[in-house]
Formats: sequence, structure tokens, C-alpha cells
Amino acid sequence: MGTSVSSGITKIGLVTATSLVIANMVGTGVFTSLGFQVGEIPSPLPLILLWVVGGIIALCGSLSYGELGAALPRSGGEYHLLSTIYHPAIGFMSGWVSATLGFGAPTALAAIALGKYTAAVFPFVNETHLAGGAVVAITAIHSYSIKTGSLFQVSSTALKVLLILVFIAAAFFTPEPQHISLIPTWQELQLIITPGFAVALIYVSYAYTGWNAAVYIAGEVENPEKNLPNALFSGTLMVLILYVCLNYVFLYSVPMTELEDVVEVGFLSASRIFGQAGGELMSMVISLLLVSTVSAMVFVGPRISMTMGEDMPLLSVLGKKNAKGIPVNALLFQMTVTLLFIYTSSFEQVLIYASFMLTLFTSMTVFGVFVLRWKNPELPRPYKTWGYPITPAIYVLLSLWIMIYVLLDKTTETLIGLGIGAAGLIFYAINALWFSPSSTITEKE
Repeated sequence: MGTSVSSGITKIGLVTATSLVIANMVGTGVFTSLGFQVGEIPSPLPLILLWVVGGIIALCGSLSYGELGAALPRSGGEYHLLSTIYHPAIGFMSGWVSATLGFGAPTALAAIALGKYTAAVFPFVNETHLAGGAVVAITAIHSYSIKTGSLFQVSSTALKVLLILVFIAAAFFTPEPQHISLIPTWQELQLIITPGFAVALIYVSYAYTGWNAAVYIAGEVENPEKNLPNALFSGTLMVLILYVCLNYVFLYSVPMTELEDVVEVGFLSASRIFGQAGGELMSMVISLLLVSTVSAMVFVGPRISMTMGEDMPLLSVLGKKNAKGIPVNALLFQMTVTLLFIYTSSFEQVLIYASFMLTLFTSMTVFGVFVLRWKNPELPRPYKTWGYPITPAIYVLLSLWIMIYVLLDKTTETLIGLGIGAAGLIFYAINALWFSPSSTITEKE
């Protein structure tokens, strides 16, 4: 079921939780990343393998998160999990990054892309104001009721998957298809172990960002011990298949020389498949897909700042819910952050430093499976990570490999991301000092 009602509060079912995972992942990343990758990896097979490797990393992460989310079922994602496993300061820093870079920035980028694709067909539309208006309207829907928001989310995600499947099927009727060999050569295998492959994976990691979406709303999921792991794994697996097929279609329909440094990959591919009119139609299709992405991020993101508000006095206003159990203040906070990004952000820089920081904190969370089993072996675990300890180790090691090369190749963007994380740590320290028991006692004395 999509939703259920318990004690007057609507709970989120398996279908809605899975649709949130799918919708959070399938957005701007898969329709823009290939153009950035072709320059580093000028060969079809390694490019497709990028998406397979990225999907395997995400699947290993989802299996690990399934155990943590079922054992510690509270909304807030990495903020809650890292606070419990390591220390509240680390949890707050990850929550700070998630509330700004993790959801505010990608929501803005999805909304900006929605505006651009719509303006490509209707030039009279102001793309920036359309992006901002879409965020405001979708926030209003999710502020009204969880049931209405869930219905909107499930229907928009179903439409998104259907349209992608239609596009994939239509691609095989391309008038002038490109030859793609899936038989590996020695040169192609060498590309897979190069720094360029690792750096290209950061774009893929961004496209897969959202595989952990259901954990952010764990406290609102019906029967989380069962539904959380199922939603995480099944949603991620479905997206892996869609991504591999989509990128095969892009390479099958467009010459690689035309793809390099192109952002509107979907538009270019559709123009090759259907002609110019088809390219314009694809612009509107992608706009519809991005509505679902914006909706999923608006739904999930505020649950982080809500949980932080429940724990920290300085942010207590964000922890308040209305009579329907909706964190309206947190929704308005994320909407404000998103609108700021819409009017000020630069796509590629935001993508890189957001991806680096999110990879850092998800890696720490996945490693938390090892830490929690060591620290709390008696903790009830309704679900245990399949393939443990290999699957979490694969995630951590491959993520570390990616981060090292990104740090070396994109140093400035990486340092910006680390600086934003450090700002969260400073805010945490101020809150701890201001509201510490010792300072309260001193004031009373």
C-alpha cells in the first residue's frame, strides 16, 4: 500500500517509499552526466560499465543502510545514524551538508533543468521563475497532507518510469544508429583502472544519489523493519537497470564526438531518434520527469532538518509538526534554501562538491555497519546486510577510491564542500556551548 493511518498520523507504505527512492535518483544526473564523461573515457563499453559499477556501489550501500535503518528506525538519515553510531557532532555535520548541499542544491538543479527544458519549447517562459514557482507549488502540495503528497509522488514516479521505458524502446528505431561493441578490448580494460574513470564515477555517483532516500523518512514508514530494506534495494535495482539502458540508448543514437561537453544529452538523443520535433517533445518529457524528482526531494529533505530541530534548541522551530504530522517549518526552510540556489547556483561546481561530501558521509554511514556490530552486538537487527562483510567493504573501498582521485583532480570544489561541512561543525559547537549544562549552572550561580 502507498499509505496507512496509525493513531491519526498517516504512515508511508512500501510503494511510496520505493517510489521516493526511484524519484530521488532519476533526475538531472542521468540526462546530463554522459557529456562530462565522454572526454575522459572515449569508448562506449567503459562508459556503460561506469553506470554498472555506480549501480553496484549503490546496491551495496542500500543493503547496508537496510540493516541500519531497520535497527535504528528514526527519520533523519545520516544525521540520525551517524549521531548514534559515532558522535552527535559528526551526525550534525552530515545533516548540515544534507540539508543544504544534499537536498537544497539538487532540488534547485532539478528545478532549473525543468525550467530550461520547458523554455526550449516555449521561449516566452521565464525559466528561472518557472523553476522557483514549481518548487513553491510542490512544497505547498507536500505541506497539505502526507496522503496527498504520497499520491502525487507515486503517480509522478510511475509516469517518469513509463516515459523512460517508452524512450528506450523507441531508440531502437533510430534512423542512423551508432555501432557499439560490448566485447572488451585490452585498451578498454585499461581505461577502467585510470584516474579518469574514478573521476567520471563522481558524476555517476551524483546520478545515483537518492538510493538512501527511504532512510530519511524511516520514522514515518509503516513496518520499517521490513519495508525499509525492501524499498532501498528494489528501488536501487530498478534504477540501475534504467540507467544502463538509457546510457546505452544515448550512445546508440548519437555519435560520441557530438556528446562531449553537452549537458542536454536527452534532447540531443531524442532529436536523433525522432527528429527536431521529437527533441522538443523530449524536452517536455524531461520536464515531467523532473517534477517527480523535485517532489521527492521536497518530500524527503525536510525530514533531516526536522530531526535536527527535535534535538537542538537553536533549531527547535524546525522540529515542530502540524496536526497532520507534517514538518511545515522544515519544508519552508528547505524551500528557502532551494530558491536561493535557483537564483545563484552554478551547475557543475555544485554537483562536484555536493557529490564529494555526500559520498564521504554515506561511506562513514556504511562503515557504521561494522562499528555498530562491534559496539552493540546485542542490538535487535530485524534485517541483516546481505553479503556482510563483503558488500559494505565494496562500498567503502570504491567510494574511498573515487574521493581520493576527485580530491586530486577537483581540489577547489572539494575544499569548498569540506568548508561547508566545517561550517556545520562550528554551528554545532556554538549550540553546544550556548546550551551546555555547565553554562546554565554558571548563569544560575
